[in-house]
Amino acid sequence: MDPFADTLQRLREAFDSGCTRPAEFRAAQLKGLSRFLQENKQLLQEALAQDLHKATQLDSAFIRKEPFGLVLVIAPWNYPLNLSLEPLVGALAAGNCVVLKPSEISKGTEKVLAEVLPRYLDQSCFAVVLGGPQETGQLLEHKFDYIFFTGSPRVGKVVMAAAAEHLTPVTLELGGKNPCYVDDNCDPQTVANRVAFFRYFNAGQTCVAPDYILCSPEMQARLLPALQSAITRFYGEDPQSSPDLGRIISEKNFQRLRCLLSCGRVAIGGQSDESDRYIAPTVLVGVQETEPVMQEEIFGPILPIMNVRSLDEAIEFIRRREKPLALYAFSNSSQVVKQVLAQTSSGGFCGNDGFMHMTVASLPFGGVGASGMGSYHGKFSFDTFSHHRACLLRRPGLEKVYALRYPPHTPRNLRVLLAAMETRSCGCALL
Repeated sequence: MDPFADTLQRLREAFDSGCTRPAEFRAAQLKGLSRFLQENKQLLQEALAQDLHKATQLDSAFIRKEPFGLVLVIAPWNYPLNLSLEPLVGALAAGNCVVLKPSEISKGTEKVLAEVLPRYLDQSCFAVVLGGPQETGQLLEHKFDYIFFTGSPRVGKVVMAAAAEHLTPVTLELGGKNPCYVDDNCDPQTVANRVAFFRYFNAGQTCVAPDYILCSPEMQARLLPALQSAITRFYGEDPQSSPDLGRIISEKNFQRLRCLLSCGRVAIGGQSDESDRYIAPTVLVGVQETEPVMQEEIFGPILPIMNVRSLDEAIEFIRRREKPLALYAFSNSSQVVKQVLAQTSSGGFCGNDGFMHMTVASLPFGGVGASGMGSYHGKFSFDTFSHHRACLLRRPGLEKVYALRYPPHTPRNLRVLLAAMETRSCGCALL
């Protein structure tokens, strides 16, 4: 019998109910904790005396942001340049030495990064290493002071396990199935334009792309012709000849995606050409939750539509699955968008558009739960690759003042000490 199961289930159900989210509830909890300390001071002092036999205003307190040391950046193939250089900028800005491991799948970019980039950096502090899964595994056997990984959850677990051997902190930027809720109160063509653009961008090989649509059968009927219209305007009558539609990165990924085309029923597109690694912009309907297209991240130009009867059903569907990297909600009602935001959890969120939130430098980009941990972009990149070192500089003199803390403790000395330890602000310094 598991002695913890009932307690943990009770707490998780309470969290899922949303009761901890209101600010009033949080304030009440903190006030309760404060009352506990105030009303039980004597009891706590006696307990501490029994257990341990015990009990800065003049100092300079600050946070010093220091480099971790030797950092490993493992980049993916879908945006091989951008997702190599963005974390690299943060790691270098923070003062680290960096090992960059580009993806072996995007061979052209890998070659440039390995042969040309080092000419522009101090090679005593920077290196590019090459190889596939075997070489990456060997690399991860070494101790690093920080690891930044972008890729699949499956490989993310391998990276995190390897980092644990050395107690190395990690940032994991992973994927996931990003839901897109479309309310009945929408202009279907506006939704179709935005969803189609972000779903088929880079041939769907984007970790924050809308992965599936949740909508009513009525909205689906309005949305399908709008999606067909958007796809035709974007890529023409023959998308394969469009210069604006990308190709699948590899034969392996192409075959995986072609298998997904058999899920549900093809409503738009569905064509493929193995010799060109081409898959048409596709929309699937009649999809079941148990089918492969709803069980794995698609990472291709395929958009399933699943029907829900209400907003509550859509939210329940999203919440019972792993937390996604991004979540999208379309509605003319701001209340609907805010309800989706308030009752779900995801790495990022955007109302009435695609992944524009990740283009705003003042916002952090990162996942939560199965979609990753940690964040970066802009100043957040610098902070991610910096150790926030808490520092206090004390004067060597004033021993008579500091002697108040030494035993034997008197009520007067304790009162003075408590006054000196009241909350105060501190500065922030960079290395």
